[in-house]
Amino acid sequence: MIHKHTLLAVVCALATTAFTQAEIPIDNNQPPTPSATKERFAPPFTGGKPGDLLSHKEIGTEIKGARAWKVRYVSKDVNDVVTEVTGVVIAPKEKGKDRKVMTWCHGTTGLGDSAMPSAEPNPARNLITYFDANSTQQNDYGVPGLQGWIDDGYVVCATDYQGLGTPGQHQYVVNRTQARDAVYLVHAARKMEEVAAGTKFGCTGWSQGGGASAAVAELDPADYGDLKLVGTVCMSPGAAIVAYETPVGPTAAFGNSKIPPDSHLVMMLAGFQVANPDKLKLSDYFTPLGIEILETAWNVQPVHHLNDSFARLFRLKGPVMQEKPTNLDAWKESITAGSAGTRKPVAPVLMCMDAFDGGTAVPVIWQTKYADLVKKNGGTIEIKEYPNDDHFSLPNSCAPDALKWLNGLF
Repeated sequence: MIHKHTLLAVVCALATTAFTQAEIPIDNNQPPTPSATKERFAPPFTGGKPGDLLSHKEIGTEIKGARAWKVRYVSKDVNDVVTEVTGVVIAPKEKGKDRKVMTWCHGTTGLGDSAMPSAEPNPARNLITYFDANSTQQNDYGVPGLQGWIDDGYVVCATDYQGLGTPGQHQYVVNRTQARDAVYLVHAARKMEEVAAGTKFGCTGWSQGGGASAAVAELDPADYGDLKLVGTVCMSPGAAIVAYETPVGPTAAFGNSKIPPDSHLVMMLAGFQVANPDKLKLSDYFTPLGIEILETAWNVQPVHHLNDSFARLFRLKGPVMQEKPTNLDAWKESITAGSAGTRKPVAPVLMCMDAFDGGTAVPVIWQTKYADLVKKNGGTIEIKEYPNDDHFSLPNSCAPDALKWLNGLF
């Protein structure tokens, strides 16, 4: 006869096994090969309105006490063109109600499907960058300090941005487009009952995403709807108008066609042109060779690969930027309209500045000029310097400070 304690132990063991088997495995598959024939301009999207949740699928995650989903939702760009976007939502496992939300704006990855963060292996993870010694991928992906956000009860939203895995080319550094993608993902996540996202949210972002997180505080009332932004954290922010008006570092080739353009400059011009096709042309800034390289490589090469291609072909075949660009008034108007730092922020701003070696990707002068714009526009900004961090170590270093700062605003 089986002893009742033995029977109970067997039942518990079977239940534990069943629970373990029900856990969703982490997807470590490599991203699919991107198409070389994807169109730069997306066809009109008529499948919903901004904030609509189109689909969500649960995925595995290594974050303790968390569940995660890949999502597809609806947003709109700087010119109110409706777009389709993907991303990831991560939330605590236990049941909750009206949870705090943090929406993450990722850094530069590229212009097309080869740069889609949620397509990387195990996307619901802590941030790993291309330059980390243990990195195996061409893109930075993940959320800095993700475990800490989950431990503190946050729902974390991480948009891919339009064009990175969805139709059309990504509007790189069109800060207001990326900001809307971040905010409309919060709207979409609130439609997921299992997530229990509340109406109060904070934002963090890095590099390109630092410019996006800055613009999250500068959107229109209709973009927020029933949401309340408590504050935004900009890590080494790339505000488009500052980069355009201060041609140093990544934008140095603005004033010199005799040097190869950094891929960030190439992508910035391509991003604003695809957002404003009735006003801007690639030929305003690029030579025929530059256009040929861009139109061939944009969807299949992430940022660092694209940078190498432009540098090599410039050296082999000649200039890729026009010596005398044209249509400059329209370019400045479009860049100003899409940039952060052009309106008074609706919530406090924390800027985390990587000061090592003068800023190793986003120059310190760009960061301080953005802060000056916030003050000029009547906003509130706090600046925290990280003198021992370069651009790529900054987000993981400052994530605990970002969490603490936002916690104080809820």
